[in-house]
Amino acid sequence: MIRVLLADDEAMVRAGVRAILASGGESEVVAEAGDGREAVDLARAHRPDVALLDIRMPRLDGLAAGEEIVRTVPGTAVAMLTTFSERSYVARALSGGATGFLLKSGDPYELIAGVRAVAGGAAFLSPKVARYVVEDLGGEGGGRLAREARARARVARLSPREREVLGLVGAGLSNPEIAARLHLVEGTVKAYVSAVLERLEVRNRVQAAIVAYEAGLVGP
Repeated sequence: MIRVLLADDEAMVRAGVRAILASGGESEVVAEAGDGREAVDLARAHRPDVALLDIRMPRLDGLAAGEEIVRTVPGTAVAMLTTFSERSYVARALSGGATGFLLKSGDPYELIAGVRAVAGGAAFLSPKVARYVVEDLGGEGGGRLAREARARARVARLSPREREVLGLVGAGLSNPEIAARLHLVEGTVKAYVSAVLERLEVRNRVQAAIVAYEAGLVGP
């Protein structure tokens, strides 16, 4: 079971998320927090696999709480619960080490899949919010078409198999899931992912996923 810390200042939201995760049969909420400071304390106490954090919370917001959890509880992956109006916060969340961005109003399956992905060490961008993430994190500036052209030029450096792996990284699959999908051993997939990151000149899977979206390898 994937152990989850859930932090949101609205009890009804927490109840809904908890019910969705329970319905998936692979995650359990081991602790709940109503603010960011409590979330950090509970993460240190429970050492969950995933900390699922609302962005706007009292005492300490989800962004600051996520940064502190990444820094002090290294075994816990951080995923942010977002709304469309909060997409401007994504850049800070990325720099703070978050690897998941889940939409509160999204499909319940996306929430389950997102928690599974980040728990497995992968990145997950909720498809409905992905295009907004891409807009905010276009990198070098310019319009959407210019960013798409740059992304396609970067992806053109990859071999067909590497492009396939990049698309699956963008879809939120972990290394074991990619290995199963492509009928490869996990060590080979790990080597492919490392090569993709190096060729794209990105630091992590989240940034690689953004390139995949911009290049059209993953559809929002």
